[in-house]
Formats: sequence, C-alpha cells, structure tokens
Amino acid sequence: MNDVLTRLKRPLLYVMSTGYIVAGVLHFVVSELYVQIVPPIFPAALLLVYLSGLAEIAVGIGLLLDRTRQYAAWATIALLIAIFPANIYMATHGVVIDGLPGGGDPSSIVRWGRLPLQGVLILWAFWYTRPPAISNSK
Repeated sequence: MNDVLTRLKRPLLYVMSTGYIVAGVLHFVVSELYVQIVPPIFPAALLLVYLSGLAEIAVGIGLLLDRTRQYAAWATIALLIAIFPANIYMATHGVVIDGLPGGGDPSSIVRWGRLPLQGVLILWAFWYTRPPAISNSK
C-alpha cells in the first residue's frame, strides 16, 4: 500500500495544484458566486474573494515548484482553515447561490459534505509538508 501511495504522490500533486489554480481563477471569473458564501460578519466580501483567489493561485503554483512546495503546502493548510467559516456559513444558513448553474440551492449533502472535505484537503496538503525522502540506493 505504501508503494502505491508513493507512486501516486507526484500525480496527485498535479491534481491538487491544478485544482487550486483553477479554483483561484474562478474567484475572478465568477466572483459573484463566491461573494454570496462569505459570512456577513466579514467586511469587504469581494476583496476577500479576490484575496482568497490570489492565494489559491499562489499555493497552486507554489506546490509545483520543488523549492516552494513545503511552504506552499503549509500555506494551503492555512488557507483552508481561513476559508472554513464560509463553508460553515453555507452549511448552517441555507445559502442560496444566485447564478449557480443548475439552480442556486445546493443540497444538504453538498452543504454539509464540504465541512469534512476540508479535513481531507488539509490532510492531502499535509502530505507535501515534509521534504522528499532521499533514496540510499546505489
């Protein structure tokens, strides 16, 4: 099992990195969708959406570079924690997202499923916080 995980680590890094870059770009392309899930206690929702989009793009790129991968992985964890209030707000306040393709009312499964998904994403990022193992084979 460990060999399988070792072989998947690199391809999954590209999946994760691409996911964050795409999500970050979407913060600018469809920012109005993201603004709707920012809890109203936070000021300047649009600015926060743009900042989180920039952060997602930055960690996505940082994960691809060997020199910055560990830092980017830790930054990804911090980002996921920082955006968690939006997921809680969405789950607990029945947010209807105007302009969402297919209707703006995410199901309860989607609303509540995002919460444990954050934990999975944090663990996934944590996988890249350690330096790569150095092989002693000759």
